[in-house]
Amino acid sequence: MSKKIVLAYSGGLDTTIILKWLQQNYKAEVIAYTSDIGQELDKKKIIKNAKMLGVKKIIINDLKNTFVKDYVFPMIRGHAIYEGVYLLGTSIARPLIAKDQIKVAKKYKAYAVSHGSTGKGNDQVRFELGYHYFGPKIKVIAPWRLWKLKSRTDLINYAKKYGIPIPKDKKGAPPFSVDDNLFHTSTEGKVLENPKNSAPEFIFQRTTSPEKAPNKPTYVTINFKNSDPIGLNGKKLTPAKLLEKLNQLAGKNGIGRVDLVENRFIGIKSRGVYETPGGTLLLNAHRAIESVTLDKETMHKKDMIMSRYAELIYNGYWYSKERLKLQKIVDLKRNKVNGSVKLKLYKGNIAIQSRVTKSGAYSMKKVSFEENKTFNKSNVERFINFHKNKLR
Repeated sequence: MSKKIVLAYSGGLDTTIILKWLQQNYKAEVIAYTSDIGQELDKKKIIKNAKMLGVKKIIINDLKNTFVKDYVFPMIRGHAIYEGVYLLGTSIARPLIAKDQIKVAKKYKAYAVSHGSTGKGNDQVRFELGYHYFGPKIKVIAPWRLWKLKSRTDLINYAKKYGIPIPKDKKGAPPFSVDDNLFHTSTEGKVLENPKNSAPEFIFQRTTSPEKAPNKPTYVTINFKNSDPIGLNGKKLTPAKLLEKLNQLAGKNGIGRVDLVENRFIGIKSRGVYETPGGTLLLNAHRAIESVTLDKETMHKKDMIMSRYAELIYNGYWYSKERLKLQKIVDLKRNKVNGSVKLKLYKGNIAIQSRVTKSGAYSMKKVSFEENKTFNKSNVERFINFHKNKLR
């Protein structure tokens, strides 16, 4: 019985080279594994390129709904934003891919798993923490940390040597490093590496520029139940369909672009351009529905833990005890977060139009500027005096 390795395989040049390299160096059967989480996926190309190298087992698992429901939605409930701008689109996808890849490895009794993350990035950490959590005894092979191929030219030469077809756009300069899934697209490298360069318009893949967005606003109502979005404009949708629809609406209105320099987990700074159109709408709408359904203490507690919660996701600690503990705080009163939020989308901007809920957290009587008997003003003086003393 031959030894088996399960490779996280995209069908592109890099992972096809890795596939060949694994076959050569490990004398093992390589199983090509792809998780469909809403990225641009060319199934024919994946199958064709894997078969060309004699791969017998090619697995493509559709995880779109699982990804949105069990990973994106809990993160939205926690309002997770890393370093003030990054909505964690790549970070949140890796734990799911790692979990499913280990499941496949166990099913086929593979002794090892492999990934195509480079030795400088965060993803190698995220994948390998996930692998360790679900399959601590399974060996991890990280080619970028092991092989002698040092540059793009080395990779191209290797591909030529073994008859691996090289797409035209890969022959010249190294391409942009792009990662995409249903939640976001990130673009790094090349002209973006120097932070003084502006991001060229052509790199944006899922958002129109605000200047070219429609001159008329678009309106959308997001319906929430138990703190999760369940439908749009009163129509129920699956998690994946809901996010897909929001991506289209926000994207055509120029919403969801960020240009950032982030601090990677392994200590390097990197500049990237990220697009999270639907996610940006969800985050805004979720904060708006919480504002009329949750009490102050719960909301502020959530805000206090948010940066730590976001950092854990960024660093690949999705399955850690600490993240799970913080998730419990995030979800403490999620059963109270029900209702709908109407948004106006216009040229890169989001304006909240209305918040509708049956919750009693917001009291019309107490906030009314009309004279009312429900709020005792004499208590306010005692309240201020108490805090004057605390000041000293």
